[in-house]
Amino acid sequence: MKAAVVEAIDKMVVKEVEKPTIDDNGMLVKVKACAVCGSDIRIFHSGNNRVEYPAIIGHEISGEVVEVGKNVTRFAVGDRIAIGADVPCGECAFCVAGIGNNCQINYAMGYQFQGGFAEYLPLNSTVVNYGPICKIPDNMSYEQGALAEPLGCVLNALELSPVKLGDVVVIIGAGPIGCMIVEVAKKMGASKVILVQRSRGRLEMAMKTVNADVFVCSSEEDAVKKVLDETDGLGADVIFTACPSPEAQQDAIVMAKNRAIVNFFGGLPKDKEQVEINTNVIHYKELFVTGAHGAMPIHHRKAVELISSGTIDVNPFISESFPLDKVNDAFAAAESHRGMRMIVKP
Repeated sequence: MKAAVVEAIDKMVVKEVEKPTIDDNGMLVKVKACAVCGSDIRIFHSGNNRVEYPAIIGHEISGEVVEVGKNVTRFAVGDRIAIGADVPCGECAFCVAGIGNNCQINYAMGYQFQGGFAEYLPLNSTVVNYGPICKIPDNMSYEQGALAEPLGCVLNALELSPVKLGDVVVIIGAGPIGCMIVEVAKKMGASKVILVQRSRGRLEMAMKTVNADVFVCSSEEDAVKKVLDETDGLGADVIFTACPSPEAQQDAIVMAKNRAIVNFFGGLPKDKEQVEINTNVIHYKELFVTGAHGAMPIHHRKAVELISSGTIDVNPFISESFPLDKVNDAFAAAESHRGMRMIVKP
């Protein structure tokens, strides 16, 4: 089969590799769509301790089941499926408790397990039995199915930091994840959603994509002051940092209302992990500060349901499609921020 193989840092080659085989407990999927995520770009440029080269990455996946092992009963040849990233081991204390995204093994598609930038994708017994695999209906495209993975991550974050009717919500970061949070927060009843982005170009793209109430370009105006002005000096009820920025985390604490929830959704680069925060602000405002990482299979299933029902429209986040031979162009397009999600279609 043809696959995009990451052979070393900054080196991804499309070439013929051996077609995967499955055992009696696995499945083989013909990949129909795999979106390029920021995590894929980080693996490509910086590596990851869970990824061994040569590797086939990609974890926002959809496809068609073409082979099933004789012991597999939940799926059949011809099933159209969406596949998420985080795969619970199914046995550790966290997985047994139903929070598999906190699994200490931390299995994931495109990390320890082969990813979707290939013509065919093998799913082993752990993925089949415990992983985020959902059948998708005929009214749902494969491109939409691939975006169930990032939407599932958004649902996890909003479960940990729930938006109540009438809340003012701030999202710092206008990439695909930040824009998805805008859409879900609106559906949850936020009365005002404020989207903050440093780059003017990215913000203008978001203005054409989502219906936030206020757009703030933080390189041109003081985002904290703007949020306070928009909230009569009180601050926002829920704040998400959907970008890899220490400054965003610092600002989020300051722009928070008393007893607000602050969610550090976006992880930070390793050389910027230590952030100086005035914890007295947290103390006196009685803030709830949390994080969100990945998603559980139930979030992936809910994402599929929200997309298929039309409750959440992910079509505005699908920017361009590329054949597998042009996967490097897809990565370059994603890095240039000329669109939202770039889709590779093997």
